[in-house]
Amino acid sequence: MDKATIARSYAAALFELADRTHDVEVVSRALAGVNALLATNRRIVDFLGSPRIEVDDKKRVLRSAFEGHVPPMFLNFLMVVLDKRRQRLLRDIAHEYDLLVDAKLGRLNVVVTLAHEADPREMSDITASLSKLTGQSVIPHAHVDPVILGGIIVRYGDRLLDGSLRRRLISLRRRLMEASIADRNPGTLPG
Repeated sequence: MDKATIARSYAAALFELADRTHDVEVVSRALAGVNALLATNRRIVDFLGSPRIEVDDKKRVLRSAFEGHVPPMFLNFLMVVLDKRRQRLLRDIAHEYDLLVDAKLGRLNVVVTLAHEADPREMSDITASLSKLTGQSVIPHAHVDPVILGGIIVRYGDRLLDGSLRRRLISLRRRLMEASIADRNPGTLPG
């Protein structure tokens, strides 16, 4: 099984537990805190990932650090992650968990590619249009790619909406080439 599938499975199990106990948002914050710790403190990453340190020692340290600060169910989840030696997947699990929370709350993460940096009003207009189009509350993740020349490319789930100027120019070029060929061969129709 690949890393993404494993992370998704752990996130789904955690989400189901959190949903059952009405702790979805609390667990989300706890996971975000763990994720931030892992992103900013290399010593913690090394400690959790070290094969030289016994799992029981890692558990003892995590219990003393988190007990009373996170729901017991979340702490137990961390213990299972350590038992199964999946601590290297905690950041991936957090990402997958966030996607499940967004889906439950009707939020849709959308990657928006623009040719230039969007000002706040432009981004607000894009977000409103995409929310209307999808019927969900859109969370845009904007990226700049000058190669698209202008327009917008939107990706969410397995969908791609390409309204870039580059795509339009390529399409226009193709149609002009087909028309040029048809003009030279009057008996053929462009495909």
